[in-house]
Amino acid sequence: MPQDTIAMFDEHAATYDQTWRAMAPLRDALQLVVDNVFAPLPDTANVLCIGAGTGAEILYLAERHAQWRFTAVEPSGPMLDVFRGKAETRGIASRCVFHHGFLDSLPTDTPFDAATSILVSQFVTDPAERRAFFRGIADRLAPGGLLASADLACDMTSAAGKRLLELWFDMMSVSPQARERASAIYGSQVAVVPPEAMDDILREGGFDQPVRCFQSGLIHAWFARQARQG
Repeated sequence: MPQDTIAMFDEHAATYDQTWRAMAPLRDALQLVVDNVFAPLPDTANVLCIGAGTGAEILYLAERHAQWRFTAVEPSGPMLDVFRGKAETRGIASRCVFHHGFLDSLPTDTPFDAATSILVSQFVTDPAERRAFFRGIADRLAPGGLLASADLACDMTSAAGKRLLELWFDMMSVSPQARERASAIYGSQVAVVPPEAMDDILREGGFDQPVRCFQSGLIHAWFARQARQG
């Protein structure tokens, strides 16, 4: 993730949740799907959350699974601080590890039962680095461990993709004057690729048979199992 993107999250951490409140129904629906994807996990599951932000998915899962433990990986210190405050208020901080930094700085000595990557890999714009990002997740999962991943995805060159993009901009209240610039950002600073390309990225990143399990606008989600044994 580029440093200017991290700086943007740093700057808006205090108001991040309020800014995106109107999109909460999409988040809630995705969290419901992720919780069901993780249904096979043991009662004492250890879950890795990359790009944890202000902790939305951890707070949701922790409320429903009283013995699960979580490691929150987040490069934005202010965002992680917001989550830490929420975790302390909700009484789950003792079940959380707060890791300020990137995934590659997280030790690999303790395998995780599952991982989440929610709207994170889209900021890794180099295809090889994006595959390496998912390999880093696979390396930290126990054999057969579960991944729930979501990113913006769209074939922006197709007629259907262009119509979907316009719908998304409507949902996001992007003005007509700003849409051309937003489209350019989605092709450069945010790696919006066709869903089929994400299937391939996940496979090449060490996961077996990615399953698309959710779509709302441009947000697509997949689940998959770690393909490497040991």
